[in-house]
Amino acid sequence: MKKTSLILAISLATLLGACGKQESAPEAAAPAAPEAVAPAPAVMEKHDEAANKPEEAANDVGKKVFGAVCSMCHASGAAGAPKFGNKEEWGPRIAQGMDVLYKHALEGFTGAKGMMPARGGSTTLSDDDVKAAVNYMVDKAK
Repeated sequence: MKKTSLILAISLATLLGACGKQESAPEAAAPAAPEAVAPAPAVMEKHDEAANKPEEAANDVGKKVFGAVCSMCHASGAAGAPKFGNKEEWGPRIAQGMDVLYKHALEGFTGAKGMMPARGGSTTLSDDDVKAAVNYMVDKAK
């Protein structure tokens, strides 16, 4: 049984790695449309501009990484991934702390409920990109 699980995990990680690379180019163009609508809220928060810009930029990066890589599993729950925005599934993971979530996302993790390939199977993601995606998913699950 362990051999079968290992083969399945390796196959899934390979598949996700290949898929992540294919999805990166189309996704880069897709977020342009929502950004065109975004200036209205930014105008409302103009007085807090300096305080909000780093957070907004991180959320934007996290959203793009999620759409290009993470959504392949987290949208459907593939391989035991907690579904995007599902508070019940994310709650116990969030309770472990952000350092644990970052470590599992960066290095990969295999647990009783499934597996997480390192960097979501996309070896080209920087540490900051991965952390931004984790932050984005956690923010949406609180």
